[in-house]
Amino acid sequence: MQHLDHDRLVFLALGESEADDGESTHLGTCALCRAEVASLQQVAGLGTETQGLADLPDPPEHIWQGIEAQVRAAEAGPLLTETPRHRVPEQADTTTAGQAPGAAAESTVTWLDPARRSRRGRGWSRWAATAVTAAAAAAVGVVGTVSVLRPDDPTPTPTPVVVASAPLAAYGATPPTAKGDARVFQDGQLHLHVANLPSVAGYYEVWLINPTTMGMFSVGTLGGGSDALLPLPPNVDLKSYSVVDVSAEQYDNNTRHSGDSLLRGSLTG
Repeated sequence: MQHLDHDRLVFLALGESEADDGESTHLGTCALCRAEVASLQQVAGLGTETQGLADLPDPPEHIWQGIEAQVRAAEAGPLLTETPRHRVPEQADTTTAGQAPGAAAESTVTWLDPARRSRRGRGWSRWAATAVTAAAAAAVGVVGTVSVLRPDDPTPTPTPVVVASAPLAAYGATPPTAKGDARVFQDGQLHLHVANLPSVAGYYEVWLINPTTMGMFSVGTLGGGSDALLPLPPNVDLKSYSVVDVSAEQYDNNTRHSGDSLLRGSLTG
């Protein structure tokens, strides 16, 4: 059975995208993928609960020593030959793994960055497994401290506020199975999820287009994954630049649009 891409599971766990029909069917039948989504949700939830906290005591020295020992041991071992599934333990011994407050949230951001994440098909190293375990242990430890200091003040997990969205459909000669969706969050970031894009010799670039003047500017690139989270320019006028475009670009040092659009959709909201 082919499992869902790890980066895709991260976005589903964070609530940044909804599962399509095929993904929902797979999650309904695959216990491994369901377990990984639950684990990622637990780590992300624990991490967000520590945001905004200050003046917490510094972690004991033995926690850092435990992290260093685990990372060194992982670096000395061989790479895994298969794509393993790591379930983050519900409870962790902070005498052997831990990080500074907020480490779990930072680890989640690392997974979302296309330039830093690794592909699921290439396998995880033992170092990656150690990092996830350490993040979970740190989050559990910090939340435990907070529950003592502030037992009656639970911190809800924030949900991104969507201010505009657009379904993306195949454009021009693009195969009709290609599709996607775009969402603009209140914090000024554009989230894209795409599926079934045709292979290209270059790369995929994301644009905002003014349909009246056909003026356009690049927002960023999709990378090799199906999801991207891209910052928008401050004070961008989404009523004027309302069309989201995904194009196929060549490595030719030409910053202009190639004219080869694959997906397009108009933002509303």
